[in-house]
Amino acid sequence: MRTAGIASALAALCACHAAAPVPSPDEVPAVIVRATDRSRAALAEAVSIALDGVKVTLADFALTQSSDLLIERMVRRDAEGNPVQGRVTEEPERFRLVRNRADCVLIHERTGRRYRLVDTECAAEMR
Repeated sequence: MRTAGIASALAALCACHAAAPVPSPDEVPAVIVRATDRSRAALAEAVSIALDGVKVTLADFALTQSSDLLIERMVRRDAEGNPVQGRVTEEPERFRLVRNRADCVLIHERTGRRYRLVDTECAAEMR
């Protein structure tokens, strides 16, 4: 009986810590090189689609220096600078850019969904 209890406790513990997906050997963290209006539009469109059509504003240098991208909800403020909606407690959305062979692929961390960025050139991130 004691052994069964230990086994079920270990099984429950293992279930809580799901392993991260193993990246393909062809997949490496990447950054955008030679960003253009078209590549910036492709990135904004992919992020917008990932966030169910929410319009996003991205910096021109997004994903050009790091393979990580954090998107936070815009906090609307009143004339005195106080948040109109109260304190924002939700986590930012996390994305990462990888190069998979010749493709630049944006991965939405929360969902695992992948978006191939057209008209975008990327290279392995130098860490």
